[in-house]
This record gives sequence, C-alpha cells and structure tokens, in this order.
Amino acid sequence: MVDAVFQIQGGYALVMLTQNSLIGVRDPFGIRPLVIGKLGNSYVLASETCALDIIGAKFVRDVENGEIILIENDKLESIKPYPPKKVRPCVFEYIYFARPDSILDGKTAYEHRKNIGVELAKENDIEADIVVPVPDSGNAAALGFAQHLKINYEHGLIRNHYVGRTFIEPSQKIRSLGVKLKLNANQTTIKDKRIILIDDSLVRGTTSHKIVKMLYDAGAKEVHVKIACPEIRYPDFYGVDTPTKKELLAANKTNDEICEYIGAKSLKFLSLEGLYQAIGFDKRNDTYPQLTDHYFTGDYPVKPIDQLGDNKITQLSLLSTASNN
Repeated sequence: MVDAVFQIQGGYALVMLTQNSLIGVRDPFGIRPLVIGKLGNSYVLASETCALDIIGAKFVRDVENGEIILIENDKLESIKPYPPKKVRPCVFEYIYFARPDSILDGKTAYEHRKNIGVELAKENDIEADIVVPVPDSGNAAALGFAQHLKINYEHGLIRNHYVGRTFIEPSQKIRSLGVKLKLNANQTTIKDKRIILIDDSLVRGTTSHKIVKMLYDAGAKEVHVKIACPEIRYPDFYGVDTPTKKELLAANKTNDEICEYIGAKSLKFLSLEGLYQAIGFDKRNDTYPQLTDHYFTGDYPVKPIDQLGDNKITQLSLLSTASNN
C-alpha cells in the first residue's frame, strides 16, 4: 500500500474499500480534504463534515496531510510514510468548494466566508445603498460585508435552485443559458439603488457580465462589483476542472479592462493578505501554515509539467519542487 501511494503525485484524497478494511489517504500537502467520523463503533471517511451530519456520524478529526488511515474490525491505525511537510490545504475549499455547513479548521465554511466579507469591507472605498450577493455562493461574504459597514443587505437576485453551478458547467453555451435560468433580478428591491454586488470569484467573466446587465436592465442606478477573493490568474491541476489560462479573464486583462468587460461602475478584488487574514492565517508570517493559493500566485506545491501553450496538462505527471519540501 505504501509503495503504491509513493507513486502518486499531486493533490488527492483517496478512499478504498476491500473485503476486510477501509483505507483513506490524503496527499502530502493536504491539498484535498478528508475527514474521519464515527457512527456507533464504526469509523466513517468522507471529504466533508456535512456528509457525516447526514448519516448522524460524529466528526472525529481531519486526516492529516500525508497520512494513511487503515480501518479494520472497527479499529483505526494511522500510518505516516512521508517526511513531514507543512500542510497547504486548497484555498478554494474556504472560498467556494466546501459546503457552507462543513467545518474547516474549527469553523464552518460559512463563517470563514463571512469573515472574508468583513475583510473585503475593510478594503472598500465605495458608498452604496444596498449590498446584493450573487446567490448562493456570494451570500455569506455579502452578509459579512454589509454587517461590517452597516449597509442594508438585500436579495436583489433570486436564484432558481434547480440549476447547477455555472463555474463548472462544461460549455460556454450551457453556462450562458444557466445564468438566465438560474438568476432573476428582484426589480422593486434594486430599482434606483446604488448597488454593491458581491460574488465569491470571477473566472471567465461571462456570468458577471450578464448579472450586471440584468441589474441595470431592472433599474439599478449604479453597480459596483466586489469579488471575495484575489484575481484568478492560474488554472488548477489538482483534480478541479477549472479553465485554461487563456480563458481566465484576470490572466489576460487589467482590472480596468475587466470592469469595462463586465459593464460595472467599478470593480475590486480582495487582496491576498486580506484573504489570509480572513481565514486565520498571516501571509506575511512564514511560521503560519500556508494555503495552496496557486490560483492567484502561480505557486503550485506540486509543480505541473508537460504543459501545452494553453496550460492544459498533457500528462498526469507532476513534479515536487525542492523549495516546497
């Protein structure tokens, strides 16, 4: 088992079931999450704590980075075959991936996202009448933002919950249709209002462009867009289907150009320092655990190789860099 795991490189959380055992493995940097729960005398492995809640299991702890969990006959054994590394969980678990009620570092993802909104508010320089989230992913950040600045929080966009996430829809045509089906402006709430519109991220910009236009068409006086994370300039190669670099708006346009493209009055992204502060880390202090934040910085804990010009990987091979050991 250990020999097999040593041949895997990248970000992963694995769960395997044999006739007599349950095995869980988390990558050496802890990029992808994996948790241990207990239901009666039996152990449970899941990617998020909310999965434990559904079946009535109790959260025990996170699987540590680089740890192998072997469960046999209701007994748990921990194996740590890797040299110690600083844990670097994926920053987007805090921003977007994890369900709001899942626990990350002792707090729910919802609480982390509210804190992100507070930090975004501290960096705000715009006066507005109301704060409107892009539902549902922007809700918590917008609430934290509004509460910190004491601006009215309003549901200016109403979401149809029968439509999936546009961020990971497979084609541009489906994403564009998804925006129209998923959201509709709450006209009487936003008419003649100066709006601060808050979303968790801006990737291709297509969704933001359509939402801003929707708000103006419904009578908004001004629309100022605030993004609750820094500019996404680099793709992910650790199992998440994100766009290539040439498709990422912030990798190819300046802030002013992005603002013009989405049609907003103004546009501001949360600083990287503000994001770290909100989650409870300090980017300026190397003694703190760092996050896997390559989306913003290009700092991949496990360096991708064999890339095409558009930054798609041609092989699954990845190479650990000595500086990250």
